[in-house]
Amino acid sequence: MGMVRRRTRRRTMMVAGGVAYAAGRHAGGGEEAQGEEEYAAPPAAPPPPAPSADDAAGELERLASLHQSGALSDEEFAAAKQKVLGG
Repeated sequence: MGMVRRRTRRRTMMVAGGVAYAAGRHAGGGEEAQGEEEYAAPPAAPPPPAPSADDAAGELERLASLHQSGALSDEEFAAAKQKVLGG
């Protein structure tokens, strides 16, 4: 008999605590709601850093060697070059 009462008391306290928690979240919706919205959508990733002049020159040399070897067509080389140069 004592075990049943203890379980009932424990269950009642858990239910009451859950109800109080839910009521508090609902009533204090100002900060809680804003926090939830922030976590709903991840922040936008920062733009990649602009390539330095050395990186761009190295990339252009690599593209030129691929173009000379025939791995890139004229159109592909022109498009890749524009991408490296930022255009």
